[in-house]
Amino acid sequence: MEVLNIVGMGLIAAILVVVLKEERPEIAIQVSILVGIIIFILMVNKISLVISILEDLSRKVNIDFIYFSTILKIIGIAYITEFGAQICRDAGSGAIASKIEFAGKILIILLSVPIIVALLEMVLKIMP
Repeated sequence: MEVLNIVGMGLIAAILVVVLKEERPEIAIQVSILVGIIIFILMVNKISLVISILEDLSRKVNIDFIYFSTILKIIGIAYITEFGAQICRDAGSGAIASKIEFAGKILIILLSVPIIVALLEMVLKIMP
């Protein structure tokens, strides 16, 4: 199972980081970042498969592609923001991590405005 490989790699990296943190903290951070990037890259293929399936499904139920792509962008921003913030926290930069999360939230709000407006317009059309 692929999840066992990923968890195993994560556990080995975590143990390695704990051991290296005392003697070589700069290498410990690099190991942590590298393993995070490797796991992220391994999951990109899985994410693209899910996106492809969801695109096909959205076409079948006639969902406007603009809304669908916006939702995918919002999900992508959320994941990438969380990933970047966690790397910053691992490196001991909690303040930078908070700023990354703040920026991600603002970007998500900006992207969601057209969807919110469309929903409100729909509600107004339904109401007498």
